[in-house]
Amino acid sequence: MQGNLAMLSLAEAEVERAPANLLSASDYEEAEQQFVKLLEMEDLDQQLAVQPAIANKVENAIAIAIAEAYEQEPSSGAAHRFLQRILYRINRLKLFWYDDLRHYTNERSFYLQQIRNRIEAAWQAWELSLLDVESIQQQDVKQALAERSTIDLDPPLSEDSRYLQEEMTEAGYRYLLAIASFDGLVEGSRLSRILGGAANEVQCMLTRVLMEEYGGGRLTRKHSTFFAQMMAEFGMNTEPEAYFDLVPWEVLACANHNFLLTERKIYFLRYNGGLTYFEVAGPAAYRNYLAAAQRLGLSAAAMGYWELHIKEDERHGQWMLQDVALPLAQQYPAEAWELVLGYDQEKLMGDRAAAAVVRSVRKAEQSGLRV
Repeated sequence: MQGNLAMLSLAEAEVERAPANLLSASDYEEAEQQFVKLLEMEDLDQQLAVQPAIANKVENAIAIAIAEAYEQEPSSGAAHRFLQRILYRINRLKLFWYDDLRHYTNERSFYLQQIRNRIEAAWQAWELSLLDVESIQQQDVKQALAERSTIDLDPPLSEDSRYLQEEMTEAGYRYLLAIASFDGLVEGSRLSRILGGAANEVQCMLTRVLMEEYGGGRLTRKHSTFFAQMMAEFGMNTEPEAYFDLVPWEVLACANHNFLLTERKIYFLRYNGGLTYFEVAGPAAYRNYLAAAQRLGLSAAAMGYWELHIKEDERHGQWMLQDVALPLAQQYPAEAWELVLGYDQEKLMGDRAAAAVVRSVRKAEQSGLRV
């Protein structure tokens, strides 16, 4: 079944390709599998120094994918998917997965760093081109954040929201859980990467948010545990990344974006602006999922994560705005516009990901696929 689902995802990406593309989705799949072999190779950098040709297929695919994704219109869904999956496979090495220690043998590889930087440079330039950065730089930061958060706390019901609340089937709900588990089962992990450093009120509030996500250090109260319980109600695989092949590239892009912003402290303000949006807007999205679960007559365990987040993220959103974003704007007046940039970028990417998830759920329902 997993193989069929993966092929569906590949086929969807293939449909989105422009006619003039040079590589097919299956070509990119083959290059990705070659990259996985490189990741697992002992002493990768030394091996490449002796036999650089072992990376030729990967190098060629990356070069073509960057052109197809970021330099032509319409861009290629298959190319986006390939690049975001490659980036994620590198970025995930920043977290510990309680697996075979040999999987981390290349975590400090110069070659992997070069690949990551190469993709990120083209991708981030493309992402920024989708926003009016000059206009954002001219705005009153405190007013902009206050106005945006008021709107996003309770947005009007969109067509996709109505579909989730009123039409999505139980099979669609399971498919939604499978995709959402990509983030839900490791929730808060990237936030942990910005907490070290000087002690102050902002740092303490961020730590407080993380501790609530982590259930105060109790596994039974950790938010990811509630997500796993929802999946267990349907007999689904609760291992992190079990449904990786179902995840749209738009969702992967959100994860990779947050890896980048937490990796580089120069983007500290932008990350916290994005996290402010994420926490403010979360309850509205979770209400859609909760309404769907209630309409379907699911058990409390099959929807408990949404109920928890609606309650806690309403509080987290206000914490992030009042106790993190606004104090940072006051502390860094010349760079405070980056908070708004981070907010707007997270919203843009989040909306894009949410739309992609709904498209995937609809296609899965129409084709009769189950997870």
